[in-house]
Parts: sequence; structure tokens; C-alpha cells
Amino acid sequence: MASLAALADLPQLERRTLTDTAYAALSDLLASGRLAPGDRLSLRQSAAAFGVSVMPVREAVSRLVAEGVLEVAPARIIRVPIMGAGAFRALAETRIAVEGIATARAAERRTEAELDAIRRAEAAFRAAAESPEPDRIRAVQLNRDLHFAIYDACGLPPLTQIIGRLWLKAGPVINLDLRACPERLHQGIALKRHAEACAAIAARDGLAASAAIAADIREAADFILARGTLRAEPEED
Repeated sequence: MASLAALADLPQLERRTLTDTAYAALSDLLASGRLAPGDRLSLRQSAAAFGVSVMPVREAVSRLVAEGVLEVAPARIIRVPIMGAGAFRALAETRIAVEGIATARAAERRTEAELDAIRRAEAAFRAAAESPEPDRIRAVQLNRDLHFAIYDACGLPPLTQIIGRLWLKAGPVINLDLRACPERLHQGIALKRHAEACAAIAARDGLAASAAIAADIREAADFILARGTLRAEPEED
């Protein structure tokens, strides 16, 4: 029979679960590009949207602030940080290295079911990008879904978690760029790299798959940096 001390811990466990749920929901908003740099976050509105009290949302936000994904601005305003050019360049180079490893392993280890999931995700993004008037925020989300369909096939959950934390910072910047420059979707550069990655994964060619994803990340980063909308700063986070 459980002790009274153990039973007394159950409310805390429930609160931690709600905090984890709020953390996951906020993380998804960031990684999928539904929030952009400078966007403000209301604890009360977020709690109402998630169907929880303010406390677990406040705890989740505190975790994200500690990780540098959110920040507390003057007047205690919670917002998505505005990233500078140096920090974004460093983030892109880190993503190329880490996501390249995951992609190479995915190509070598993927199952047929995982390949089917990757192909479906690639087709969904392609359909969104080729639409005459694409939903840009949804396109960012579908791009994320494709990348993580690939990374989930690498067989290393800790590596996928590391990539997930990198995307918490990358997603908002990519979203902001597409809001300001929607024609990038119609250029087809990402579609080409995605197709190359899918073909290489199907052929179990880890080197080619990694190169395609690296090119996808680098070309998107170069495009964003070339627009000059990110403030100049030393290359450190």
C-alpha cells in the first residue's frame, strides 16, 4: 500500500505534468514558426488557450526564459527575443553540423515506414509551397514536420531533442522572414533540397542526404542574412 507521504506527492506530480504540457505547447508554437521575434506572450491568454491555470504556464515560461528561448523585457513583458545576425549565423552553422549527423544516420537506418512518413511530409510541404497563395505560417510548420520526420528516423532520441532545442530559436526567425518575404516559397530552392534529401534517404546514401539538408539550412540562412533585417552583432548568442 502506498504511504501517506507518497500520496501527498500526487498533486505536485500533476502540476509538473501540466507544466510539461504547457512547455511542450509553447515549444511547438516557437519551433513551428507560429511566433516571430518580438512577439509578446500573455500568461493569462496562453493559460486560457491551453485550458490550464496560469501557474503551469508561468513555470513553463520560466524554463524557456532560462533556456534563452523567451525573454523578459522591461515592464515584465514576455516576448520572443530579437536575434542578431551573428547569433543567427552561429545557429545556422550549429544546425548544419548537428542536423547533418541526424540526417546521415536516418538515411542509413530508416525503415520503410519511416521513409513513407518522410515522403508524406515532403509532399505536404510541396503542396503548400506550390499553392498560388500559400499559408506561410503553415508552410513553416510543414517544413518543420518534414525535417523532424527525417530526424526521428535517426534512432537517437537525445540527438533529436538537441535539434528540437535549436529549432525553438530558429523557427521564429524563419517565420518572420516568410511574413516579410513570401516569394521565397515560390523560388523552389527548399523544394529542390527536400527532394534531394528524400531521394538520398530512399537510396540509403547518408552523405548525399546530409549534404542536401546542409544546403537547405545554409541557403535559407544566407537568404535571410542577405536581406539585412537582422541587427549586426558579434557572432555569439
